[in-house]
Amino acid sequence: MSAESLRKDLITRIARVEEASFEATALAVFRYQAEHNPLYAEFIRLLGIRPENITRLANIPFLPIRLFKIHDIQTETWSPEAVFNSSGTTGQVASRHFVRQLDWYLSGAKQGFEYFYGPVENYCILALLPSYLERSGSSLVTMADYFIRLSRYEQSGFFLYDYEALLERLAWCRQHDIPTLLLGVSFALLDLAEAHPTPLGATIIMETGGMKGRREELTRDVLHEKLKAAFGVRHIHSEYGMTELLSQAYSKGDGLFLPAPTLRVLIRETSDPLSIERPGRPGAINLIDLANIDTLSFIATDDLGRGYADQSFEVIGRLDYSEVRGCNLMVI
Repeated sequence: MSAESLRKDLITRIARVEEASFEATALAVFRYQAEHNPLYAEFIRLLGIRPENITRLANIPFLPIRLFKIHDIQTETWSPEAVFNSSGTTGQVASRHFVRQLDWYLSGAKQGFEYFYGPVENYCILALLPSYLERSGSSLVTMADYFIRLSRYEQSGFFLYDYEALLERLAWCRQHDIPTLLLGVSFALLDLAEAHPTPLGATIIMETGGMKGRREELTRDVLHEKLKAAFGVRHIHSEYGMTELLSQAYSKGDGLFLPAPTLRVLIRETSDPLSIERPGRPGAINLIDLANIDTLSFIATDDLGRGYADQSFEVIGRLDYSEVRGCNLMVI
């Protein structure tokens, strides 16, 4: 089978993936990328690993995420329709993620959101994403823009620092019993909470992480307590995503993230990056993102966390040597 025929077959399998088929699909993606991604093939070779000997997810080698800063990572050769850039603070080198087909990213993002929250069109989407809107190449803004365009409510939209207009829109949605999602970067939600504390009723408030040097880093628990007190809600939701991923995970406020069907988390030992921790043990987060079929699906991140047998996971901090990232969900 040619590489392009194999890719088409894998695309079909990924679009239909479920729990029972995830491992077999991921192993097929591994074999495809081990053969057709030059950087990954060299990485595997230097580790002394033979791809044909990999039969379990736990044995797959994961590429360090920082290589997205210094390499344009592609499986096969193609021209990107979009390039996503990370939002590191001044002086940091940004990661770049080439996107072969933007519709593939958008359809996957929609599928992942709707897996947990139902049809996106049923929500009024209010996006409070300053700093992300003020630069180009943000995957988060691209996803939010798509959701806004899908919404049946013309009141959906982006907000920068016009908190008065945002509060008016939120009030209108409450008055008309409109299901509403307020998607915001952490520092902006905290600014809004401190300047304009107001009960938001049934509004889903979803933070995406990221103080971006604007404010002192907080633990997620402290941030959520501040937001819950200011907005009179019981839970603060969270989105876990990053430039190097095309899939997301979501938390509904209990501190545990659940991954989209195309995403899986494995926890590696911090002292031995090729060994996987038992469920419940802390370590560094490895990600399998099947949606990254055209770049690299097996990524060793610099986030620390715990994974559990039901595929849920929590993020508890960062490795000491790593840079603070725009979508980092706080430090320990």
